[in-house]
Amino acid sequence: MNEMTLRDRFISSIKRKKTDKVPACSVTQTGTLDLMKLTGAYWPKAHFNAEDMAALAVAAYELAGLEAVRYPFDITSPLPMDMIIEGNVETQPSIVKFPCDEKSDLDNIDIEQLFDSGRMDTIIDATQIIRDKVGDDVPLIAGAPGPANVAYGLVGPNNYLTWMITDEDTFGNMVDIGVEFSLEYSNTLLENGVDAVCMPESNAGPDLMPPQLFESMIVPAYKELTSRSKGLLIMHMCGDAVWIVDPMADSGFDAISIEEKVNMEYAKKVMGDRVCIIGNVSSAGTLLWKSEDDIIAEAKQCLDDGVDILAPSCGFAPRTPLDNMKALVTARDEYYLEK
Repeated sequence: MNEMTLRDRFISSIKRKKTDKVPACSVTQTGTLDLMKLTGAYWPKAHFNAEDMAALAVAAYELAGLEAVRYPFDITSPLPMDMIIEGNVETQPSIVKFPCDEKSDLDNIDIEQLFDSGRMDTIIDATQIIRDKVGDDVPLIAGAPGPANVAYGLVGPNNYLTWMITDEDTFGNMVDIGVEFSLEYSNTLLENGVDAVCMPESNAGPDLMPPQLFESMIVPAYKELTSRSKGLLIMHMCGDAVWIVDPMADSGFDAISIEEKVNMEYAKKVMGDRVCIIGNVSSAGTLLWKSEDDIIAEAKQCLDDGVDILAPSCGFAPRTPLDNMKALVTARDEYYLEK
């Protein structure tokens, strides 16, 4: 097979079609201090300014060699500015104000108003800047919160956990709002030139939610979301998701990104060819702290285990060395040379 463009290789992998090699990229955040220093595009400004966002995102492709451009660098971008704090050069924006203190507050949620007061224009502007910089042959991946993460952002941790267990109707209403919000946000991104949208959904994982509830309430929501999507959707599941590997494969997402807590060989055995599997070189344990040789060894093991897209297990930690980021692609290239 002739060598494919990065974009064709990525999209074909997501669609589980034959490729010349496994892509090596990140579907989670890529902003690091090394890249900030080299570009002059620092957090927190790069979260809110389209030019800085684009410059920092493109650097992971141009300087680290990753085979996609992924942005923004947080999952609060759809939310109103009065709900978040900006963070600093090493911390992402985070939610500090949850609009729904009472169950009745959910009835007053205006999705359009929430949507219009977020940073959508910044993301769209950054998309155009990035596409102009890298051309048409590089895939663009945008991050967006999934339905459970939206629900969590609306009601806060205490209400989210309490109503999850005690009030099925209210929890279902929260998730339904999340579906509509995630759908409108992701479709807007896809309509404006993004190739795939990655939705981190840690608040739906077994670390917080019983697997039975994930299957009965969250999977149907995912199927509703994905059935109405206008493009490729990736779910990123943080934590030890071994108990939900099988239902995740049937959730309707085009690809599933998993952390190193889920053994890749096991995940591939269970998921098979039902979905594209992405991961899972340890972000915090290996890419941040260990040597390039360690990274290459772990990445090659992922490839041996059948991963479809080689990637970090979660977002790059801000202090990840640039050489360690580069090692991900080096490992993939060496793997094919050795075959």
